[in-house]
Amino acid sequence: MMEKAGGENPTRINKYACACAIVASMISIIFGYDTGVMSGAMIFVKEEFKINDAKTEVLAGILNLCALVGSLCAGRTSDYIGRRYTIVIASLIFLCGSVIMGYGPSYAILLVGRCVAGLGVGFALMIAPVYSAEVSSPSSRGFLTSLPEVGISIGILLGYLSNYIFSRLSLKLGWRMMLGIAAIPSLFLAIGILKMPESPRWLIMKGRLGDAKKILYKVSNDPQEAEFRLREIKQAVGIDENCNDDIVKIPDSIKSQGEGVWKELLLRPTPSLRWILIAGVGIHFFEHATGIEAVILYSHKIFDKAGIHDHSHQILATVGVGFTKFIFIVLSTFLIDKVGRRKLLLTSLSGMVVTLTALGIFLTLAENSGGKLIWALVLSIITTYAVVMFFNIGLGPVTWVYSAEIFPLKYRALGAGIGVAVNRLMNATVSMSFLSISAAITTGGAFFLFAGISVVALIFFYFFLPETKGKSLEEMEAVFTRGRRSENVNREVEIAKH
Repeated sequence: MMEKAGGENPTRINKYACACAIVASMISIIFGYDTGVMSGAMIFVKEEFKINDAKTEVLAGILNLCALVGSLCAGRTSDYIGRRYTIVIASLIFLCGSVIMGYGPSYAILLVGRCVAGLGVGFALMIAPVYSAEVSSPSSRGFLTSLPEVGISIGILLGYLSNYIFSRLSLKLGWRMMLGIAAIPSLFLAIGILKMPESPRWLIMKGRLGDAKKILYKVSNDPQEAEFRLREIKQAVGIDENCNDDIVKIPDSIKSQGEGVWKELLLRPTPSLRWILIAGVGIHFFEHATGIEAVILYSHKIFDKAGIHDHSHQILATVGVGFTKFIFIVLSTFLIDKVGRRKLLLTSLSGMVVTLTALGIFLTLAENSGGKLIWALVLSIITTYAVVMFFNIGLGPVTWVYSAEIFPLKYRALGAGIGVAVNRLMNATVSMSFLSISAAITTGGAFFLFAGISVVALIFFYFFLPETKGKSLEEMEAVFTRGRRSENVNREVEIAKH
């Protein structure tokens, strides 16, 4: 539908929209860095403060519990002050958290810094994909909304490299440099994002049609596309599509503020909205329930169990995890608008079931042999990279694209915030329990558990997640209407026959 409205090349990625998405994704780089760098920093923190595994798990997972709070606050905040200023707030919170962690004179102060940074994580994870989705066209939305996930991958890789570089410094200085240096890009981002425009959809939701129209002309490939997108958003908000006033009054029933929106989304949703909520929350739940955080955060532990006991070698092997994540997340961004969200998800989960099972087998063999089976060690490393590969070709990026695009405008910030809260809850659950689970059922057994959860996720995605490729944000409710979906499927079958 959107493609017909555009000019000669409607699928071309608009450079201005791309620049907006890239700047918004910078916040994800900082978050990714914080996640990746903690993997190696924990080795030295544990050594300096003499903390046990339980305190190590708390240090790893507390960020995500605080991110849960941040994501819920971010939804309401972004509806009140706008998407752009919410990114500024996230950057400033990150800056404070990084400074506190870099100071870190004690374990307690370090935890405080992680909590502050966690609030910033919650804001960042909710707002970056939503902003990117709202400035992009349907034909390029998958690519641009994947950029925050690319940013996370870049950040994780930089965090791993930082571990390797700063690990050569003294014990007291090395890990503090690893954690504190993130304050610098946080400051630059807080300033730089002010040069970017506000989301045109948020502006229309506030009745600022004139400002939204100017931005839509910049983020669209031609005037026809801009006008088409403007008409669609006005219809979705409840404004007469022929209205050309610069400022209009938005009915209270349309505004995405107050308790009414919470009740409509959570207590009295329409059938299509209920389906959207189940899909949005479900995909976030399974993204981390399948165990990727255990691989990212505790890769040094996995390699230790496999038979690599030298700290520098563990960190070096962990850098390979970062490179693998980055390569396949970039590949996914180019596939998501061509192949579609659904196919990437099903392929990703199928691969994860196989590789997680294989990782469980090889780790069990390597652990039982005391690291003497070199082939089991090598295959443990290879399958660890394979798990990361399959996750990042589908489940990783599609989760953020899908959840950012399926909610109607009125519920988008709130719905995305709830999804991120569930995401962070599961992330915290895995990161704060993996060592304990490994101690109880072995490290290999933990990955057998994740493989079983991946099977459940594959079934859930197959039945509950319809394809959204090429649909405008204003068409999503129709996609999640069962009768309409059946019509679309039948139409696709008829086209295939002819």
